[in-house]
Amino acid sequence: MMTSVSTETIVTQLLRVLREAFEGPPGPWSYFTDKDSQAGVFGTIDRLSAAEASRKIGSSATTIAGHVQHLLASLAISIRWIRGELVARDRDQSWTAGDLDEAGWSALRASLRREYASLVTAIQSQGTWTEDTIGGAVGAIAHVAYHLGAIRQRLAISGTTPPGRS
Repeated sequence: MMTSVSTETIVTQLLRVLREAFEGPPGPWSYFTDKDSQAGVFGTIDRLSAAEASRKIGSSATTIAGHVQHLLASLAISIRWIRGELVARDRDQSWTAGDLDEAGWSALRASLRREYASLVTAIQSQGTWTEDTIGGAVGAIAHVAYHLGAIRQRLAISGTTPPGRS
């Protein structure tokens, strides 16, 4: 028999999975990342130089910096979606990161951290959840998880070992 859960429990679980995607697993266990504390987006990208983040890897023209820029733009849209503003996504315009210097790479990562904090706040402060708003939150988490995997795959292809791997 299934029991219903409170909105508070749903929000708590959404935030746990979102935090794992960005900050790494919450302890000795994990929902979906490696158990290494640096396995999330921040732990993965913070150890990269601007040159590494800007390097094209494999046959794709996409860089890790491009993935980060895309995540930044997508989080902004997800926040609006969670707040009930159903906006269209222009995925092509969000891959704008070119070759970055260290200052530009640092600024991009800082912007991603701020947008992540805004998403956490949007989820925490959402008063009434609808099918669309909860879909926006779940979609944002799935999207981040996808790009975390894509970034880590690019690192593996380039010979750079992602955190949690030896």
